[in-house]
Amino acid sequence: MSNAVSYELSGAIAVLTIDNPPVNALGLAVRQGLVEGIERAETDSQADAVLLIGAGRTFPAGADIREFGKPPVDPYLPEVVARIEACTKPVIAAMHGTALGGGLEVGLSAHYRIADKSTRIGLPEVNLGILPGAGGTQRTTCIAGAKATLDLATSGKPIDANAAHALGIIDRIADGDLKDAALTYAHELITAGAAPRPSGKRDEGLADETANRAAIDATRATLSKRARGQFAPFRIVDCVEVALEKPISEGLAFEREQFLACMGTPQRQGMIHAFFAERTCTKVPEASRAQPRPLKQIAVIGGGTMGAGITVAALNAGLPVVMVERDAESIARGQANVEKVYDGMIKKGRMDDAGKAKHMALYTPATEYSAMSDCDLIIEAVFENLEVKQDVFRQLDQIAKPGAVLATNTSYLDVDAIANVTSRPQDVIGLHFFSPANIMKLLEIVVPSDPADDAVATGFALAKLLKKTPVRAANKDGFIGNRIYKAYGLCATYMMEDGASPYAIDKAIYDFGYPIGIFQVHDLAGMDISWANRKRLAASRNSEERYSAVQDKMCEAGHFGQKTGRGMYVYPEGARKGEENPDVLKIISDEQARLGITPRDFTQDEIMRRYMAAMVNEGAKVLQEGVALRPSDIDVVALYGYGFPRYRGGPMKYADMYGLENLLADLREFEKEDAYFWKPADLLVDLVANGRSFEDLNKES
Repeated sequence: MSNAVSYELSGAIAVLTIDNPPVNALGLAVRQGLVEGIERAETDSQADAVLLIGAGRTFPAGADIREFGKPPVDPYLPEVVARIEACTKPVIAAMHGTALGGGLEVGLSAHYRIADKSTRIGLPEVNLGILPGAGGTQRTTCIAGAKATLDLATSGKPIDANAAHALGIIDRIADGDLKDAALTYAHELITAGAAPRPSGKRDEGLADETANRAAIDATRATLSKRARGQFAPFRIVDCVEVALEKPISEGLAFEREQFLACMGTPQRQGMIHAFFAERTCTKVPEASRAQPRPLKQIAVIGGGTMGAGITVAALNAGLPVVMVERDAESIARGQANVEKVYDGMIKKGRMDDAGKAKHMALYTPATEYSAMSDCDLIIEAVFENLEVKQDVFRQLDQIAKPGAVLATNTSYLDVDAIANVTSRPQDVIGLHFFSPANIMKLLEIVVPSDPADDAVATGFALAKLLKKTPVRAANKDGFIGNRIYKAYGLCATYMMEDGASPYAIDKAIYDFGYPIGIFQVHDLAGMDISWANRKRLAASRNSEERYSAVQDKMCEAGHFGQKTGRGMYVYPEGARKGEENPDVLKIISDEQARLGITPRDFTQDEIMRRYMAAMVNEGAKVLQEGVALRPSDIDVVALYGYGFPRYRGGPMKYADMYGLENLLADLREFEKEDAYFWKPADLLVDLVANGRSFEDLNKES
């Protein structure tokens, strides 16, 4: 027997215990051990049934990520589950923890299933650009029907034991100790003369043909919007459809074909890269050198949209929050902004009044800074103005307790200039939340010139509590995300001025996989924000830099986007979706005439070549300057903060797949038009010269 799977008899029950810490992943040793254990049990005259159970905290939680990207080794998981299902003695799976992906498929290969009440099951493969490849789409459909299978496999979201029991996927919820309950269940089955019951031969889920057909059609319609551009979700629907129409043997063969087709796509590469990038971004030098400071209570200064969003995120994490505003009227608005979020959740059925009351019990409104004197972390979320923020921090320096971490929520501003107005700059960090802060997962943790390691570690600890995805950024204008955003925003603006319609640019970006185009983003965020930033940087702007005044002229006319009903698009009567704005086209035409530009056409391919070249080139500069620790951190920022399509992995991963030599050739071509903007980053030139990639840099970090 494999060391990862043990065999013991408990009365007439052969117990196979999977012990492959930390999550009993289905690596080679586990797969071998399961096959050996089943074969041993079949020939063991003392065994009348087989029990599969996981040691430690979970039933197998899926594939072994250490095997990702490596050639598969026999026995493959489909062979393992087929062998379990074919066992001539009843097989019972005792499930606990998180039985996901291959783990659930192992559970489905058993003939009966019992689970601890806290168990969660799921088919999350779609999040890696693939589909269940060991019968997950087929056996689940046989048991629970098309809708349940499609919900599990196309969303990738797990469900709890009670929901799985209601669907028939789990036969019994254990009361008390799982192993004891499972052995009792196994003995009951033996006493009742229960035979093996292969999941692939069940038909409860196939009975309602009308409901199954409706689920197929509805899911395809939903995915046409939700999973636009993706490959795997639509193949999952095809697999479930085959499960309804074909014998299990044909269904399993078709599922395997589709699984292998997914494995061969760039989308699978991109999504697996994203999976690992999310887990790597928390590895920062400061956190390796120090433990975070205590986080028992925090404060938020400012009750506007951002301050309220940060507050809700903290309350949802169970953190007591003191919110401070300048006067009674302002704090009343701040509290109303917080309650508005919860009221919206209640209206959508995501929370009840008791849940809101529970969260609001942790909320303390205040108008005096002294109310924050016992807080472990204070987050300033006031207007994006350096002088205003510096004044706040001077006051915080007087009232915050020793050792409190002082954080500024800023998108662009110099964190050192804020920290240095205090007597404790080592306790100051930047926390760049993205709006709405209670929803957006990205949190840039901005590290000034000489912070205390434990202050930075506390920022990462906060991110974990708030279920955010944190990325470390050095303190340079725009940090990672907004600095790169500025570069590709300029690229889009230059193309617009040179003849590409802003609406054609937005369509190209949308078709690439973004949820909306760059000019739609400008309207959504408010064009006055970037206008103020351009004015802030006007004095330091390089004389060689091309400057477009198109959006300045829009702002001068008071057209800031959705908030004013008019921006790059027109929003009639407060509509969220805009229509083309003829005023924009007139301003562009006037600017072209003023600058002597002869407009030309841009193909969709050229738009995206330029857009991505600008994005990646600036990312390379961010890397070479040490603003980001590694290329994959830039990918995480783009994925979680800026809508980059996940199935493409992020801009730096995209560049590797496109070919850095091809991207450099594009930059050289564009450089002939504008040597300042399109100058290739030294790092990119060096990588191409040495035949290296951004992934090589990830491996070195």
